[in-house]
Amino acid sequence: MSAGVLGSLEAGHTSSVRLRVNGEWYELSLDNRVALLDVLREGLGLTGSKKGCDHGQCGACTVLVDGRRVNSCLLLAVALDGARVTTVEGLGEGDGLHPVQDAFLDRDAFQCGYCTSGQICSTVGVLEEAAQGYPSAATDPDHPAGEPVPLTGDEIRERLSGNLCRCGAYPNIVDAVRDLS
Repeated sequence: MSAGVLGSLEAGHTSSVRLRVNGEWYELSLDNRVALLDVLREGLGLTGSKKGCDHGQCGACTVLVDGRRVNSCLLLAVALDGARVTTVEGLGEGDGLHPVQDAFLDRDAFQCGYCTSGQICSTVGVLEEAAQGYPSAATDPDHPAGEPVPLTGDEIRERLSGNLCRCGAYPNIVDAVRDLS
């Protein structure tokens, strides 16, 4: 990591961090103030996650940390020592695409593509959350606790509401997620 890319490397301002990114371990010396998104993009060259708003409001930077979807622009990398990070680049097996990536392609669930990596990573998280029975604001209050939550259109829209698409590909995104549930 270069000092210019990831902040000041003055004594007392850095920490050693181990991250497993897309299945590969990295030993990093990081400025204590650097966000995970900047480590991924500038430090590791994984540019699939995008810097949109840099305030956690658009979801373009969404990645999976220990299997949970997160806004990587809001997380300090030093707080993730030992964590497993999966970016859009790490979802598929070998040269094959992840089923969510295939569904987005099949449904043409993108236009400009800027938000697509965040939408895809968020969808992977949504599918797991629903399968494990985690409710959302749209989940029927009478739904049995701990049972898988059916992904209706309203449920999908609620769960993906933190991922914005300026092109308006929402109907196709919802269809792609519905195809997977």
